[in-house]
Amino acid sequence: MGLGGPMTWWDPALCRMLAERGFYVIRFDNRDTGRSTKVPGRVTRSMLVRAFAGRRVRAAYGLRDLAADAFALLDHLGLEAAHLVGVSMGGMIVQTMAIERPQRVLSLTSIMSTTGKRSVGWQHPRLLPTLVARRGRGRTAYAQGSAAIWALIGSPLYPNDPESVLAKAHETFDRGYSAGGVLRQMMAVTTQENRSAQLRAVRVPALVVHGTEDKMVHVSGGRATAAAIPGAELLLVDGMGHDLPPALFETFADAIRRTADRA
Repeated sequence: MGLGGPMTWWDPALCRMLAERGFYVIRFDNRDTGRSTKVPGRVTRSMLVRAFAGRRVRAAYGLRDLAADAFALLDHLGLEAAHLVGVSMGGMIVQTMAIERPQRVLSLTSIMSTTGKRSVGWQHPRLLPTLVARRGRGRTAYAQGSAAIWALIGSPLYPNDPESVLAKAHETFDRGYSAGGVLRQMMAVTTQENRSAQLRAVRVPALVVHGTEDKMVHVSGGRATAAAIPGAELLLVDGMGHDLPPALFETFADAIRRTADRA
């Protein structure tokens, strides 16, 4: 899953659709989210601004560490390889996994993500103040801040139901929200390397999904990812922003199945 997102952000309805198509679905909390380990390391907002500007900043961990976590989970479950699906930061993680240990990747689906190249997949400038804004403590403040972000980055053609957004935020907070953890994940994203050249050596079946109205990761990030991976399918979705609208679950499930069938 993506930045600050626990495993519960993988909607059970989408997971059931994938299971109906023959998959055994594994969800998990990345480090610093949900019930996973919260990693030490303080990140200030000035550090984030410097990282966004491309200046050298020390991060508590990087995408390779997050990829290693996923491989460790596969080891624990006794699985040699898997079909990988990643959203946003999760797309960066699964790309890194395919680069680092391609023999363990059966297929790769990268959704609303990018290659790490700074000239593609950029954020809309108006998002940064909201992303780094100081918020009040507690469940209600988190839910209100979350609703404000989703109002900015959600899909224009598939608007979110306000009550569902708040319910999701409450669930996320209750599962184990860490404000410091989100900042550490943001540092991992902003300090990532450009994977474009390495992705050209990836030879697993790949699908790249991106919304044309994505303000968090510009659609150029998806186009660049598909162009970098030989034989990758690019699925651009009109009116989709930086979320997974339920109306598109069938589209996502069918496309993931189609990609896996190429393995």
